Amino acid sequence: MTNPFSWLAERAATIVETLGYGGVAILIALENVFPPIPSELILPLTGFLSSQGRMWLPGAIAAATLGSVAGALLLYGVGARLGEDRLRRVVDRYGHLLTVSAKDLDRAEGWFDRHGAWAVLFGRLLPVVRSLVSVPAGVRRMPLIQFILYTAIGSGLWNTVLIGLGWVLGDRWEMVRQYAKYGQYVLLAGLLVGGIWFFRRRQEQQD
Repeated sequence: MTNPFSWLAERAATIVETLGYGGVAILIALENVFPPIPSELILPLTGFLSSQGRMWLPGAIAAATLGSVAGALLLYGVGARLGEDRLRRVVDRYGHLLTVSAKDLDRAEGWFDRHGAWAVLFGRLLPVVRSLVSVPAGVRRMPLIQFILYTAIGSGLWNTVLIGLGWVLGDRWEMVRQYAKYGQYVLLAGLLVGGIWFFRRRQEQQD
């Protein structure tokens, strides 16, 4: 039986090698809309290809981030267009086709409601939430410029880390996927601590 990871890796490698930066952007945009396509596979592979001189590293990161923003904007538009009630009916009826459940949507909405606009930035570092947080942002009509900015920052961080690891590991790039879920929580914790320190420091200066 074919290993799904190996099959996906081969297809992703073919697309990236054939289309270059455009292939990276397309795959990452699709990953936002269709979570079973793993960024933990595409991004380290892109880093590996960059280490081989087939792509320019900053260009690869920029292409991946552009794809992230494009996919996120599509989901933002879906949320804004459908509204919460119709969105839930669509997920209940068709969510299984995209492997998205009502529970996943609840998780993304809860994250957004608790953290507001910052949920878009930090949510880009969490599995499942990374894709779906754009939907409640659209439902709640988060200002579009702010949404794009926070999405680009959060996605840029995630893309830089995974592409960078693929570049460093070279032909061992597949190892990144095994540890990515731990790394994203470490990165998120570091950003949260840094954010708390920044706001406390700013408040002290204002006092």
